[in-house]
Order: sequence, then structure tokens, then C-alpha cells
Amino acid sequence: MTPITEVEGRRVALSNLEKVLYPETGFTKGELLHYYATSADVLLPHLRDRAVSFLRYPDGPQGQRFFTKNVPPGTPDWVTTAEVLRSSTEGPARMVLVQDLPSLVWAANLVAEFHTHQWLVQNPEEADRLVFDLDPGAPATVVECCEVALWLRERLAADGIEAYPKTAGSKGLHLLAAVRGSSPERTSEYAKALAVEAERAMPDLVVHRMTKSLRPGKVFVDWSQNAARKTTATPYTVRARHAPLVSTPVTWVEVAECDDPGRLEFQAEDIAPRLRDLGDLMAPLLERGRAAALP
Repeated sequence: MTPITEVEGRRVALSNLEKVLYPETGFTKGELLHYYATSADVLLPHLRDRAVSFLRYPDGPQGQRFFTKNVPPGTPDWVTTAEVLRSSTEGPARMVLVQDLPSLVWAANLVAEFHTHQWLVQNPEEADRLVFDLDPGAPATVVECCEVALWLRERLAADGIEAYPKTAGSKGLHLLAAVRGSSPERTSEYAKALAVEAERAMPDLVVHRMTKSLRPGKVFVDWSQNAARKTTATPYTVRARHAPLVSTPVTWVEVAECDDPGRLEFQAEDIAPRLRDLGDLMAPLLERGRAAALP
């Protein structure tokens, strides 16, 4: 029998709580649900009003993984959904919005990474986020990503844009900034221009094109996730990796001092102590008054 729990007045079915999702650490589905429930205060504001794509891995990262963009079958009628035009070729789709704790617990029971667009469903024509995904090509690691991130921080600051770093929860680093007044197309153009500029400034370290042959030993500055149809791992989501690694906001001091990849690797159990000590390092992104206009 599937246990039912009540979350803020909503009945949520939970399944297979004892199932080990991450054999390397013994981390179970029940622990995953506990992580999301206890991190909800900081996670939900970054999910709210954004259509969510789920990268599902119900049998753990070593099992089948698949993206769910449309509303999954069996979604409770109290979960908010919205019709989203993902691209001119795909047409509209109905997608989930994770607006509250019951919806978060329900979604966590699907066993999924949370990925969101750089715009709100109320205003898909305006990007409210600028994002850079710094992806190292072996033997480069997050250490090299940090060097690139520091350059991008200064370059963005010169345009009046404040960037906030987080780990990808895999190999690299994400930089996010709050922006206003630009379309996703304009934001993409700006991000690409900065990626090209970074490659020009650090040719031995940076590449702005996805071409695999160019990437060994360099950091790919992926600017393309600013496109309207693209999504990026949400802050605080657990990733489908070898361990329950979390896409974790970090300080610029941590970025500057990173001399070993392990220093910027955080698992689910590490997040509560960080939140007690640091709070949500990405909270400024949620303050509309801090959003910057692109030059």
C-alpha cells in the first residue's frame, strides 16, 4: 500500500521510501523527500511561477533517465499548471508549476531534478535571469571554472550586473544574475558576446562553442541556456549523479579560494548547515529592485 501523508491540507501519495537511489552513499528516496521538505523555504522561491521540466530518474542515476516537460499523468488537480509556448516549432505545452510545499513534495516523489526557464510564466517575453553555465572539459575541473567565473563577475559588474555563483551539482559552475527589460533573444545575444569576449581574453582557458574537439582542458562558457526554450538546473535541486550532489549557491570567497574540485562539492546533507550559516546566497535574485537592465 502506498502511504499517504498530509502536507498543508493536501493528501500526497508517497512511494518506495526505503528504496536506495544512490548506492554509493546509501541515500534513499525517503531521505530525498526529507531534503526537499526541509529545504522548501529556500527552494520554492526559485521555483515559483516558473514552468518546471523534470529530469526523472526513478531507479536512481544509474537507471533510466528521461525528461518530462508536459504535465505527468496522475498529477493531482491541486497542482498548478500553465500553458507554455516552448518554441515556434513545438507549439504550446501544459507544464507544472511548483508553487507550494504540497506540490514540491508531490514532485519530489517523482524522483527528479528540477529545471526552470529564465522567465516567469506571467511574462514569457521578458527574461528575468541571465545565466552562464561553465562546463569544464577534462582535464579541466571546477577549479578552472572558478577562474573564468571571476573574470565574468568583473565583466558583468562593469555593465552594472551583479552575478551570483552556484555549483552545477555535477562538474561545473553556474552564474546567475537578475535582469529586466530584455527579451530572451536579447539576453542570449548579450551572453554570447560576453562568452566570445572571455575566449578572446583567455584563449587557453575558454571556449564559447560547443564543439567537442575544442573543449579538452578548457571551460565551455555555455551562453545558450538564455534562449526562451532552454532550462537550467534550479538552485538547491539534487542532481542525478553518482551521489546526491546539490546545485548549491556558493560565496565568491569560496570561488576565489577553490584549489581543489572537492571544495565545491556539496551533498544533500551539507545544505542545512550551510543555510543556517549563510542563508540563501541567491536571495538577492528574488528582489525585483536589484534587477539590472542590459547595456
